[in-house]
Amino acid sequence: MARMVLLGVGTGLPDVDRENTHMVWDGPGGPLLIDASGSTYQRLLRAGLDPQGLRGVVLTHSHCDHINGLPALLFSMALGGRKEPLPIYGLAPTLAVARATLEAIALDGLHPELVWRELAAGDTLDLEDGWRLRTAPTEHSRPCIALRFERGGGPALAYSADTEPCAAVRELAAGVATLIHEATTPGPFNGHTSPREAGEVAAAAGVGRLILVHYSPRWTMPEPEALAAVREGGFAGPAEIGREYQVIEVG
Repeated sequence: MARMVLLGVGTGLPDVDRENTHMVWDGPGGPLLIDASGSTYQRLLRAGLDPQGLRGVVLTHSHCDHINGLPALLFSMALGGRKEPLPIYGLAPTLAVARATLEAIALDGLHPELVWRELAAGDTLDLEDGWRLRTAPTEHSRPCIALRFERGGGPALAYSADTEPCAAVRELAAGVATLIHEATTPGPFNGHTSPREAGEVAAAAGVGRLILVHYSPRWTMPEPEALAAVREGGFAGPAEIGREYQVIEVG
């Protein structure tokens, strides 16, 4: 069974019960970590996943709340005895910032061997058992990619990453069983999406289910208002606020 596990669902400013948004693909070709926050190693353990078993890390973009945990994760993996090389995927500008961050923090070799693998927006990464990861550019203040996990004509899952509503993400999410979409701001805002706009995207893309992440009941709006805003955006399907350690099954 392929699944996505939400390790954090909060905004750039965490809440007491919401860490920065990041997640892990636990399916064919995985586990693949998608972004990294400060407590990622521990959160993988709490989710019942062995951090040492990661098959790779996909960085959606280089903002601090999406890469700040990478040095700590790599340090912990080295202390835990990781021997296998670890691929790190991302756009060229994202990888450049990640590499500079690791150099600045001076891990002094206390990290696994790293294999830097550049992705361009629109690239496809073959996984296993017919599954693949497709990417698309988002509209954000830094270069950023949205992700879609799919296999043939079967159920698929998409993650918007950080973005304002845009055609590329709508097209990437078209017809997916589940769309995980950011909902950071109470109203339209350059580079981010409101709950109402997330509802509009989900309705236009014809998705089966919408899960809001990169969300805060304090900084965005209270949960009942957020879900009502999704309906106002025109999405009539199942909609919910993402939860820490939530498991989303795909196919």
